[in-house]
Amino acid sequence: MSAVLVAVLLSLVSAVAYAAAAVAQERLASRTSGAGTLRLLGSGAWWWAVALNASAALLHVVALTFGPLTVVQPLGALTLVAAVPMGARMAGRPVSGIEWRGTAFTLAGLAAVLVTASGPAPDDVLGVPEALVLAGGTACLIGMLSWPGSRPGLRHASASGVASGVASALTQTVTVAVTDRSGPLLGVQVVVVALLVAAFAAGGLLLSQTAYRGGLGAPLAVVTLTNPLTAAVIGLSLLGERFRDGPAGVLLALTGAALASWGVLLLSRATPRPAGAPVAPAAPQPLAPLAAVPAARPPVEGRRVAGVPLPETRPAADRRPRDTAA
Repeated sequence: MSAVLVAVLLSLVSAVAYAAAAVAQERLASRTSGAGTLRLLGSGAWWWAVALNASAALLHVVALTFGPLTVVQPLGALTLVAAVPMGARMAGRPVSGIEWRGTAFTLAGLAAVLVTASGPAPDDVLGVPEALVLAGGTACLIGMLSWPGSRPGLRHASASGVASGVASALTQTVTVAVTDRSGPLLGVQVVVVALLVAAFAAGGLLLSQTAYRGGLGAPLAVVTLTNPLTAAVIGLSLLGERFRDGPAGVLLALTGAALASWGVLLLSRATPRPAGAPVAPAAPQPLAPLAAVPAARPPVEGRRVAGVPLPETRPAADRRPRDTAA
């Protein structure tokens, strides 16, 4: 079994674990909207989500030892694909047609990216100065995205995706440096970068918890897009990773990324109402104007209805006694 195939299989299991963690975080956020960090630390559901994220992260770390960032990170988009049926199951509803279409586009795009990004196992690492510069720039960007303003959910989701993508890139540096065995196991490079990984991973987790207060679909879609995009930029610009087949490979990768992005957007738009959720009362409809009803005509004296003579309806003053026969 090739190293790239091992990386793909580990990434698939990691994506399922991340999806389960995202669903758990979204359900927790819907129940504890506005709760502080200390209250979350006292919740068993929060620690269950943390355990799922930690397991997924561990699988992700192992996958990065076998495959490059350009292979492992795009597979993170499968988190959204797995979260869709999980979320539907938890909400007690079927998966909608738009969700199936989004899943199909996402899988097709990922297949195109994987064909062009199937490179050798990673061997480049970031030095301590490069890692610190990268961490400083990322911290500034996260601070700008987390600044109070409009659409906080999507901005926090973007910040979470950036933090997770940088953590993955730094994780590859740690794993390659540890498995290379050319230097001390706990050298300055490994320790410093490992601390940065822990900081960005924890920050990404807390930012995603804040983002999920507005729902699961759109924030998770933003995280799913920004995470591999950030890691891919770092891998291509700093770690020497390349696409296969030259310009044709780059064109195919861009096409696959566009398809996957469209699929993620479709999935983010599919936000049906969960089963059992209260239905908003319908707006009262204005009453239609009553049709003009013609006034009843007084019966004419001497008319009969069904053989019964109708009473006289003339005023009493106008009534005159009838002549009777002598």
